[in-house]
Amino acid sequence: MLFDPKTLALYPEEPGVYLMKDDQGKVLYVGKAKNLKARLKQYFAQHGDPRDTVPYLLPKISAIDTIIALTEKDALLLENNLIKLHQPKYNILLKDDKTFVSLVLTKHKWPLLKIIRYKGKPKDDGLYFGPYTNALAARQTYDLISKIFPLRQCSDAELRVRTRPCLLYDIKRCIAPCVELCTEEEYMQHVEAAKKLLRGQDTEVLKELKKQMYFASENLEFEAANALLKRIQQIEHVTEVQHVEDPEAKDCDVLGLFKEADAVLIALLFFREGKLTGSEHFSFHLIASNEQETIETFLLQHYKNHPKPPQEIFVPFPLKDEIALSEILQRKISSPQKGKKKDLVKMAMRNAKALFIREEDAKSLKEKMLLDLQETLELNRFPRHIICFDTSNMTGTDPVAALVSFINGEKDPSRTRLFTIKHSETADDYTAMREVLTRYFTKKKGGEDLPDLVIVDGGKGQLNIALEVFKVLLIASIDAIALTKENARHDKGLSQEKIYVPYRKDPLLVNPRSPLLFLLQKIRDEAHRTAITFHRKKRSQRTLASSLDAIAGIGPMKKKNILKKFGSVKRLKAAPAEEIYATPGLSAKDVQRILKWLERL
Repeated sequence: MLFDPKTLALYPEEPGVYLMKDDQGKVLYVGKAKNLKARLKQYFAQHGDPRDTVPYLLPKISAIDTIIALTEKDALLLENNLIKLHQPKYNILLKDDKTFVSLVLTKHKWPLLKIIRYKGKPKDDGLYFGPYTNALAARQTYDLISKIFPLRQCSDAELRVRTRPCLLYDIKRCIAPCVELCTEEEYMQHVEAAKKLLRGQDTEVLKELKKQMYFASENLEFEAANALLKRIQQIEHVTEVQHVEDPEAKDCDVLGLFKEADAVLIALLFFREGKLTGSEHFSFHLIASNEQETIETFLLQHYKNHPKPPQEIFVPFPLKDEIALSEILQRKISSPQKGKKKDLVKMAMRNAKALFIREEDAKSLKEKMLLDLQETLELNRFPRHIICFDTSNMTGTDPVAALVSFINGEKDPSRTRLFTIKHSETADDYTAMREVLTRYFTKKKGGEDLPDLVIVDGGKGQLNIALEVFKVLLIASIDAIALTKENARHDKGLSQEKIYVPYRKDPLLVNPRSPLLFLLQKIRDEAHRTAITFHRKKRSQRTLASSLDAIAGIGPMKKKNILKKFGSVKRLKAAPAEEIYATPGLSAKDVQRILKWLERL
């Protein structure tokens, strides 16, 4: 039953909160008002509420409840609490505000920098930086620190058992604390420099590094001086690109907003010690609030329990409840009207519009999914670059393997690799997997372009082979898992999968409807499809090659040209005579013999 607007005459004219509900009693929208009756009448007036979402909301309203508040501040807090409690479809809601993404330098003799997400009390002891609600921002910061400072990237368990340095030592990305090729003092110098850079104190870091470079140069340690120079240049390049200096900004957040129809994007710029040190953005859809209400609700949800809010927050336009919000959050909230602070707000507004147009939110969702994958599988590295190996053969003939590569959750066709198994007469699935892993990573060993995660199609046996290959090649910075279907398990068409991870006896079983499992299946299935396609091609070529042996006058070179151009008997038979005549190396007599042979098939 639809709500009758005539009943609004009975509603109070006091400040408070209203809850719009459907015929099932589900809360659709929560709002606040200084005068509840007047505000609610605006919804049903002919031209009373210009918001795009309101025409979709009104036909669904069956009842409207109200709660009177003593003050406007009370109404603000009550509205925020009710939105979190009921999670209405047409309200702005920070769905991830209960968890935080942070960087942590672990408390250890040899500290490790990690990206973690926690709810409540952090699991790891150490020094935390953040939080970042945008996983992409956290990962970019992590990548920067990892490139500049040669800190370890292996897990604590791996660190304890290593007897030789891994590949990262050879390419000068780690100074091998695992086998004590560096002193504790030397390692901690890099840790302290990383701390300062994470705190935005890049000037101090550069000053210390230049001092060390001049000292090394004066002592004729030119290799060490050159390494320090490269590190200085990396930091100067990054800080030049990413930091915008404004002494007036000090420690503050600047908020920008872009709205189109029922979709809203909010951009935040972070200024610390007068420098722009980072940004985040939040996307919302089906929002019934106007722009002022959207910002007020966002401020409450984002900063109410924020662990380290800034002392000042700039918003793009004055808010009705600016004073109440400032008191609740105990932070100064203002809307600059002129000068450099006004320019900062304009910058945030331009960022919001650009991000909205470029649909950056889709990338952020992928980053979050990959972060969830890292947490679920307990990976040591963020799986930005994932590769998957699969082998294929038919009764032991024409064994091949394929590698597919995914970057940030999307396939990169340029990195696909195909392998013909060399020792095909003795190759089972295990020996074929060992061969392709060894061949691929032996070539990769000299470079930095290593994947973060390797997936092998199979069970624990295939995973153990991958780990053995990594051990032989001194690779300690790559995670590995094996993925296989659980026998005789099908749930409404969705297959249950077993995921094997290192140092764990039993496999992980992920919910068949989990998007993480869909991602892993997508990668594995793509590797399987590529391997099957390559196997069929090789088999067709072998069939054609053996068939051509029966035709007089077709020697090895002519056979090679035919195989290269047609690849299979089926394609050769379907080709017009003119195309066969155009094959390099074939005479007219050769073509006549081939055409007669094809007629007999």
